[in-house]
Amino acid sequence: MMDLKAIRQLERTARALEPDLDERQRLFQDVAGYAEAFLQAIDDLPAFVDTRDQGIGLYDSPIQDEPRPMSKLLEHLGHDVDRPGLNPASGGHFGYIPGGGIYASALGDYLAAVTNRYAGVFVPGPGAVRMENLLIDWMRQLVGYPKESTAGNLTSGGSIANLMGIVAARDAIGLKGRDFERSVVYLSEHAHHSLGKALRIAGLGECIERFVGLDERHRMQPGSLARMVREDRAAGLLPFLIVASAGTTDTGAVDPLDALANVCEQEGLWFHVDAAYGGFFLLCDEGAKILRGLDRSQSLVMDPHKTLFVPYGSGAVLVRDRSSLLASHHYLPNYLQDTRHAQDELSPADLSPELSKHFRGLRLWMPLLLHGVAPFRAALEEKLLLARYFYEELRAKPGFEVGPYPDLSVVIFRYIPRHGDPNAFNQKLVHAIHQDGTVFLSSTLVNGQFTLRMAVCAFRTHLETVQQALKIIETLAKKLEST
Repeated sequence: MMDLKAIRQLERTARALEPDLDERQRLFQDVAGYAEAFLQAIDDLPAFVDTRDQGIGLYDSPIQDEPRPMSKLLEHLGHDVDRPGLNPASGGHFGYIPGGGIYASALGDYLAAVTNRYAGVFVPGPGAVRMENLLIDWMRQLVGYPKESTAGNLTSGGSIANLMGIVAARDAIGLKGRDFERSVVYLSEHAHHSLGKALRIAGLGECIERFVGLDERHRMQPGSLARMVREDRAAGLLPFLIVASAGTTDTGAVDPLDALANVCEQEGLWFHVDAAYGGFFLLCDEGAKILRGLDRSQSLVMDPHKTLFVPYGSGAVLVRDRSSLLASHHYLPNYLQDTRHAQDELSPADLSPELSKHFRGLRLWMPLLLHGVAPFRAALEEKLLLARYFYEELRAKPGFEVGPYPDLSVVIFRYIPRHGDPNAFNQKLVHAIHQDGTVFLSSTLVNGQFTLRMAVCAFRTHLETVQQALKIIETLAKKLEST
């Protein structure tokens, strides 16, 4: 006979997972207090802290049966997580393409977690699915894709979004295993590394990868692409996919999308654009000019956690022909048979690898409606102008060598010392910037040259921050050269 007493005892222990109103308020006050202290100090916090311990103190509190007070958890968070390394919330984060962290998104995430709303299938989560589809349709309109055929998905980031675009291309073209060895993909040597990973994960690791010639601004040359496609087809190969970039990670270059689209149409190739960084610059007039031709692609990637400033874990893929996404991802198991009758909306689970899907749409929908689009447009135009300002100011300073005029908001540069190896010097320079910690820049290799990158994307970055960065960079370069 079932032991009801034992069940009741387990219930009493398990109910610790459901704090009452007073306890919830205490927990919320503690957490909100921590968040407010962080935000109040954000302008004074360093962008990078190179600590000796690097957060190892977390291991002092292993997972165990006994509870710990919230105060102890917040102490670990402050000392072992939010103190060491890069501070992505800082306006001085110029290193990688920064993630966002706008406050309204955090509120959306909080409510999504509290309500635990499911966003994968329409029947159990109709409102959440409609919200995601509404956001996808807004992006579709921004890009200029056709309403009647387009579909898309909010993903965890550009890596998964690129994978989905490549899988859609593979299946739409009908590539089979025997085709892979003679299939050809064309891309830039500055293409994001997620694209190479996506090809392998999609089973296309045996495909031939061709790196198209670049111009002096590190952009793909359409003439070079057309010539390579013709030569490969004449050799009995199967050209099928071109991957262009609307804002490369290394240099911020935007490939000539309109001219590349012409080649794709002439040669019958799938045109995929990685616009994870650059796509949302469509919101401002100058960005729309630079991105002309994006609407002619078959698929593209855009990351709200980059240039819409929402928290990490927010990507998006759009595909012009929704049947390609459905063919690759749709599946209906028996236990979901109750959902068959509802056809009001496309379900995200039918368009992506995910079935269990976080309600990530709320973190984007809430700030867009709360603030309106105008502040996002202004922030993006501001970043374009700040990058150009940084470029012009640095170019005028003795000893500095700048790369191409920025297409978007990434500037590459290096310092040429009067004596010694420039590569070694610039390695020391970026290390000195990291040790200072006030701002954070990263480095890359361009044509074998050690090069510094200034990525102006953080929503808290304004003119004073860029001027401060210029002063720090120049001061440290002169100091290193004098030692």
